[in-house]
Amino acid sequence: MATRHDIRNVAIVAHVDHGKTTLVDAMLKQAGAFAAHAAESLDDRMMDSNDLEREKGITILAKNTAVKYHPKDGGDVITINIIDTPGHADFGGEVERGLSMVDAVVLLVDASEGPLPQTRFVLRKALQARLPVILCINKTDRPDSRIDEVVNEAYDLFLDLDADEEQIEFPIVYACARDGVASLTKPEDGTVPADSDSLEPFFSTILSHVPAPSYDEAAPLQAHVTNLDADNFLGRIALLRVEQGELRKGQTVTWIKRDGTMSNVRITELMMTEALTRKPAEKAGPGDICAVAGIPDIMIGETLADPENPIALPLITVDEPAISMTIGTNTSPLVGRGGTGKGADAKAAVKDKDRKVTARQVKDRLDRELVGNVSLRVLDTERPDAWEVQGRGELALAILVEQMRREGFELTIGKPQVVTQVIDGKVHEPVERMTIDVPEEHMGAVTQLMGVRKGRMDNMSNHGSGWVRLEFVVPSRGLIGFRTEFLTGTRGTGIAHSIHEGHEPWFGVLTTRNNGSLVADRAGAVTAFAMTNLQERGVLFTDPGTEVYEGMIVGENSRSDDMDVNITKEKKLTNMRSAAADSFEAIVPPRKLSLEQSLEFCRDDECVEVTPEAVRIRKVNLDARERARSASRAKHG
Repeated sequence: MATRHDIRNVAIVAHVDHGKTTLVDAMLKQAGAFAAHAAESLDDRMMDSNDLEREKGITILAKNTAVKYHPKDGGDVITINIIDTPGHADFGGEVERGLSMVDAVVLLVDASEGPLPQTRFVLRKALQARLPVILCINKTDRPDSRIDEVVNEAYDLFLDLDADEEQIEFPIVYACARDGVASLTKPEDGTVPADSDSLEPFFSTILSHVPAPSYDEAAPLQAHVTNLDADNFLGRIALLRVEQGELRKGQTVTWIKRDGTMSNVRITELMMTEALTRKPAEKAGPGDICAVAGIPDIMIGETLADPENPIALPLITVDEPAISMTIGTNTSPLVGRGGTGKGADAKAAVKDKDRKVTARQVKDRLDRELVGNVSLRVLDTERPDAWEVQGRGELALAILVEQMRREGFELTIGKPQVVTQVIDGKVHEPVERMTIDVPEEHMGAVTQLMGVRKGRMDNMSNHGSGWVRLEFVVPSRGLIGFRTEFLTGTRGTGIAHSIHEGHEPWFGVLTTRNNGSLVADRAGAVTAFAMTNLQERGVLFTDPGTEVYEGMIVGENSRSDDMDVNITKEKKLTNMRSAAADSFEAIVPPRKLSLEQSLEFCRDDECVEVTPEAVRIRKVNLDARERARSASRAKHG
């Protein structure tokens, strides 16, 4: 087998917010990927190109970049291809794709928080793929860092995941990615490594521990499609890793599809990544990560091969979906009528042209999402204008809905449900391993909260710093709506992360929301007078002047049952003056729910209306009399 010593392929994997994207930024700057004057004005988190990624502070899509590293000993320039992967388990399909492109991984761990559930998730995937691991302890300058303990926890994690002796012999790098400093010598807790002023030790560790790509010189062409992109001029772009042979611009290759059928296609454009841009190239060899254009319907996991000897590479497989929800067209009375429902001003009229409200538009968009998202599934339902969308977790599905909303879609979203499996004749449901860090005084509240959700405590550890780490195994459906109550119960101080742990027999009935809803009984505009009278009944969600319709949920009842209310009631005018006339200072500000909070709030007979301007919660059946009849039939069988 021959080896290419001028290239290294490495993925950076970690838990959410442990510093992956910041480390990639520092690597790009120090490798001279940008001109000196440009580097000063660069944004932080350059790899987070998506608006939602910047807003939420998480990586959603796996992306690749390349740096040209000049060794200090004056050797040949080496190209390091870096895959920046998401740290959230809901985007696990992106992690699995990223790992199929590389020869080793850098496992990034926060020097204070230590290994967390997603650290376990991404490391398990790397060990299953038999990839060498470099451990990087990041954020050593945190005042609460505990480097020795975190290293020991990392070793324990490797042992937990059944790593063999070879995999446990990993190098350790200590870094402060924000300052662009790394060292092989352990610094004092809470300090930046003092014996280095750059990432040079990190680069040298990558060169010495990441295997160079090996290949068979006589083997025919094999290139694996690992990701997809689009360009206004070139159309669909396939990102792929060349495993064997050479890929050239203008070359005719055999395209082996997922179903095993083959057809010959021509590579019209070939590009290689440098820093954050793609540049035209003439050829790509074994181990190179490149992009090709000219194949309009190519899909992830397919193979480009030699026409004379086509050999398919294995398809990329991902874990089964755990959460599903129904996505359909907007069926509310305010469909297509702008943010307030009036659609009267000129701006709203212009926006209305771009609104996407038909079933065909929604289905086309979901089909487009399937092209690049291997962990998503779309199934037909009994209704022609609604589809069941299955994914890894609630966050992944909420991100999809948020992206569609920003593109002008109006949707009706059903309450998230779990995807069950029948194993040995019994119904099994997905379970999660939930790790919670919380101050000691809130431990009782958290234990009670998890008890209601049928959570089973697996482990408890106290670091002696006033904080306790609790580990629970809990059914996935018990975590729908959990986050808001958890933050309230811990007064915003608790940190909770979960990861899919497999399937267990059905846990039984779960009652997570005790309060009913305040439901508008007629259409109209919300009045301050009605709000003043109703706020004693519960917590309201709407501002004065907001247009509502019958069946729309305008608040949370203080009792367990639903209550139909008239929130559009106006004060009767008289010819008598009153000292307290129109005194509405006592109105409590309404609670504004985000898209994720609205999905959490939903009960089985409720759904969420999503438009570019507004998120509203409503009853599935808007008519109050119909709802009463249905409830009566359900009660009396």
